[in-house]
Amino acid sequence: MDRNSITGIVLIMGMLLGYQYFFAPKEIPTETPKAVTKKAISVAPKDSAKVVAIDSSAKKEQVFTLENKDIIVKLSSKGAKLVSVQLKNYKSYANFNAGKSDGLFLYNSSKDEFSIELPTAAGKIKVSTVDFTGIQTGNKVNFTGSLASGQTISSSYVLPESGFLLDYQLDAKSVALTGGDYFIHWKEQIHQTEKDITEERKATINYLLTEDEEFDYLSENTSSVTNENLDKSTKWISFKKKYFLSGVIPQGFTFKSAALTATPNLEDSVNIKTLDAQIIASAQDLSAGRSSFQFYFGPNDYEIVNKVEAPEFGKNVKLSYDFLLPITKYIFVPLFSFLESIFKNYGLLIIVLVLIIKTALLPLTYKSYVSMAKTRILAPEVAAIKEKIGDDAARVQQETMKLYGEVGVNPLSGCIPVLATMPVLMAVFMLFPNLINLRQESFLWANDLSTYDSFITLPFAIPLYGAHVSLYCLLMTVSQLAYGYYNNQITPDQPGQPINMKMMAYITPVIFMFVMNSFPAGLSFYYFVSNLVTIGQQLAIRKFVNEDKIKSLLDANRLKIAAGGGPKKSKFSQYLQTQLKTMEEQQKTTAKNPKKK
Repeated sequence: MDRNSITGIVLIMGMLLGYQYFFAPKEIPTETPKAVTKKAISVAPKDSAKVVAIDSSAKKEQVFTLENKDIIVKLSSKGAKLVSVQLKNYKSYANFNAGKSDGLFLYNSSKDEFSIELPTAAGKIKVSTVDFTGIQTGNKVNFTGSLASGQTISSSYVLPESGFLLDYQLDAKSVALTGGDYFIHWKEQIHQTEKDITEERKATINYLLTEDEEFDYLSENTSSVTNENLDKSTKWISFKKKYFLSGVIPQGFTFKSAALTATPNLEDSVNIKTLDAQIIASAQDLSAGRSSFQFYFGPNDYEIVNKVEAPEFGKNVKLSYDFLLPITKYIFVPLFSFLESIFKNYGLLIIVLVLIIKTALLPLTYKSYVSMAKTRILAPEVAAIKEKIGDDAARVQQETMKLYGEVGVNPLSGCIPVLATMPVLMAVFMLFPNLINLRQESFLWANDLSTYDSFITLPFAIPLYGAHVSLYCLLMTVSQLAYGYYNNQITPDQPGQPINMKMMAYITPVIFMFVMNSFPAGLSFYYFVSNLVTIGQQLAIRKFVNEDKIKSLLDANRLKIAAGGGPKKSKFSQYLQTQLKTMEEQQKTTAKNPKKK
């Protein structure tokens, strides 16, 4: 291989390994996390007014339970606050792997907090310290509390018959508020619910700014503190985990500003990351009765969160990059949902999904194969050109392009169909790691297709690979190598390229084996099946394509073009012909002036 080829391979390997180092799961560092922003953020009140102490020992604590078919919510009369939120139909990977049926807790007041602080003339009142009396009617609880000043404050929680939304309203109209703002502190300690702790530490905060409805989020950083100071009003804020979501959505008003912080707890195997939102809201809204909120505690499932009546709330599910969203949103998500209604086994579902996608792309595959057949038929003439000219790669390229023009072959016609399939591959690559549908769904030896399969656990960790062997990833790699070998046999050598460039078909799968060893088993299985189907399609097409007929067609084109007829030239052919003439003129000029550079 020449120097340029080696440089290209090194750059590609560097890019892929760089991706693995910066974005893919890796060993947890032991150093203390450092903040990546320029300063710490605080939205605490600027004044140093005292906090009014509330005697909460006067009454015995009451605990109320609201329940529907999806979640269980517990509330306390001490502060009229959330005690816990449990999802009934989901469980942590540890419980799933152990065969336990315990539900999954998304909120627990022993480690999490949602509190409201009100500014009054006597001092700041923290609502969570007020002693309330609660009355439950069905799936609604009304709380009423008295302040030391004799003023009253009330709140209510309502849980619908189904779903993951919880309505909350705070009534403080009788409280004499001072200043223009009140404060909300929301904090959650993220517990590991999935197999891969590194993926869990990517938990982050999403939010929607009212200006142009701009969606944004903190970065998915597993080792450093990330924070953001929002000086614009926001329509909602959410805490996004791997497959679950907690969100707070103000109803009829917006938050004025917020300070958001995500802190990985590298030395804590229980509270592995802290998400913190210190929010400022308008006291005028509160006094005017605009004080209703909706909480969302549930799965980060696109079909569910997209129905939440909050603008762009569906963006909490990271379907793909924006330019791929039409493919993911309007093809893959509906198709996946349709197949779910038919297949209960997700391994079979993935196989059928591959067959549907590959069948839809079959015309492009066929066109690409026919184009390669044409260049393969012309390969002896290309070889003759190379033998005649020698090592002048530019001249070989020029004469080869002239040959293609003489027979009406566009050398890019084989590449364009392949490039057209790339968005599909990229969409799958983005979608599968964020698809909760695969969570805790088993197939063959993998008990959870949403994470890697540990077919073999190693007693040591291999750099950039990990301490486990994913068999689905190995099968994908073998299938890619097989496809590369088959493709090399039917792909003619291109002029100006070293023959050893075909080695890239063997090097790239090995690189991706390192990159994807910790990716979801469902994704590796999809690519494995896709490679097998592609090879099968190529073999089938080869039986139906008569290369003798193609050769006769090329010969006929040669005669027609030479006589001034033939097929209509494409814009590319016209451009190519112009470039060839320019190159010939430059060569003639260089021959006349050999000293001129």
